[in-house]
Amino acid sequence: MDPFRRAQIILLCDLCKTAHLQSHCERCDINLCQTCVGKHLSDSSIRHKVVPYKYRKSLNYSKCPDHADELCKHYCEKCDIPVCSTCVSSSKHEGHDISDILEKLSAKTESLQKDLDELETRIYPRYEEMASDVQTEKAELETNYGELTTIADQQGEILHREITAIVNQRKSDIQEMKNKHLSTLNKNTNEITQKMAELKQIMSDLKSILKSNDVSLTSTYQSRNSEFRTLPPKVRVTVPSLSVQKINKDQLNEMFGSLSPLSINIEHGDTMKSAEAVSSPPVKPLLDEPRLTATIDTGYKYLFSVSCLSEDQVWTHGENETMKLLNLQSKLLTSIKTKSGNIPADIAVTRDGDVVYTDPNKRTLNLIKNRKIQTVITLQGWYPLTVCCTASGDLLVTMISDDETQSKVVRYSGSTEKQSIQFDDQGRPLYSSGGYINKYISENKNLDICVADRSASAVVVVNQSGKLRFRYTGHPSNTKQSFKPAGITTDSQSHILTADHVYNRIHILDQDGQFLRYIHCDLEFPHGLCVDIRDNLFVAEYNTAKAKKIQYL
Repeated sequence: MDPFRRAQIILLCDLCKTAHLQSHCERCDINLCQTCVGKHLSDSSIRHKVVPYKYRKSLNYSKCPDHADELCKHYCEKCDIPVCSTCVSSSKHEGHDISDILEKLSAKTESLQKDLDELETRIYPRYEEMASDVQTEKAELETNYGELTTIADQQGEILHREITAIVNQRKSDIQEMKNKHLSTLNKNTNEITQKMAELKQIMSDLKSILKSNDVSLTSTYQSRNSEFRTLPPKVRVTVPSLSVQKINKDQLNEMFGSLSPLSINIEHGDTMKSAEAVSSPPVKPLLDEPRLTATIDTGYKYLFSVSCLSEDQVWTHGENETMKLLNLQSKLLTSIKTKSGNIPADIAVTRDGDVVYTDPNKRTLNLIKNRKIQTVITLQGWYPLTVCCTASGDLLVTMISDDETQSKVVRYSGSTEKQSIQFDDQGRPLYSSGGYINKYISENKNLDICVADRSASAVVVVNQSGKLRFRYTGHPSNTKQSFKPAGITTDSQSHILTADHVYNRIHILDQDGQFLRYIHCDLEFPHGLCVDIRDNLFVAEYNTAKAKKIQYL
């Protein structure tokens, strides 16, 4: 083609077909003019990614293994693979949930970038710091052991020939201890160095995947960040001391002094918090008089729980199978019915803005993503009850056994069980048995797990390892008043807030279980609780079916 003719070709907007294009939506793979960008972005059901046209990325679609002439521009959620248009219409994928590959790529790319950022800025530097600490300790070890040898020599000169044999023996003991310490530290160094090499390789692979923009590589990537958040054991060595005494020829061996026992203290590696959990929030004092700032009429007969999507949008569920997303003006933004038609026991919003709900009748935990419901966990022998999402993205679920004689809390990563919390150090149950939906759960900012156990008339708090920290059974001065906690939540200050529906108030505790204050605000039978990103409290009133927004910090 003549280069002068080619220079005269005008690239037009894919929507209006008349104006010059200036931008490109990588999510929808279309070109846009300045006027049409606003119209395109008005569709809030899709997470658009609009960039200047010259900075657009070209997508490398994989070829379909079954249909060589077609590209895989769709994604089968059930089979978890990219598929082409012919595959979609075939019987092989009949009834399967099919999504757009661009949407899947966008989510995966975002996840990959988060992993890379965490590895580069947080995890790998911690390993470097640990490696440096070991080298410093080795240097200090040389100095300290040198001082021990000098002391032994000085004491030997005083005792002369009578204690020559003892001097040599002590120096031999010192050298043996030193060698064991050095051997232990060298082993620790090798372990850390090996992990650092693995991390470098993972980061290199991630950069290659991100740079290639290859759909196949991106979709098959499996994150290993959680594996490396648990740091290797850290070796702490304690240099022995040498006690010296005045010379007594009859007790030369005893008087020369003895070395303290060899001490190597291995501290198990800390599990680093995810990037979202490490920032220190600003201090926010409690208000003397909490203020009611909004009231949402949910339209239910009875309101069970509320979960914040944002500071002005909340998910709710009541006495039927429909879950509603409402704004502060009580406007219904969307509603979704449970997959089974059963009433959900509880709902929670994930870090990604999706909704999870429990269905005790079906023994399932379900995820709502892009208005599609996926069952992620099905239990055997247990009923799932309440649920909360943790800072790391895990799910904490309270559950009760089929015969209602046992209760426990289980942590899930995806559909994999990671932790079960049921008994204290003496083997006694942490939570009450019996009842149905009488336990409510939340994770505190210090990673404590807080359960409002209504049947036990207590808030039970364990640390992230499942060890009991304390039980709160109501204000110490109110020994004659019953305490029946319902909903529970926590805020950025690590306060624990629990609903006391018998006396129409909220208890505010510090992270160690000390009572701080009540919130009243004319509440009527407060039940479910949640706190938004700005520490506004939302209270679900059971009888009035209203959700109230309260400022208390």
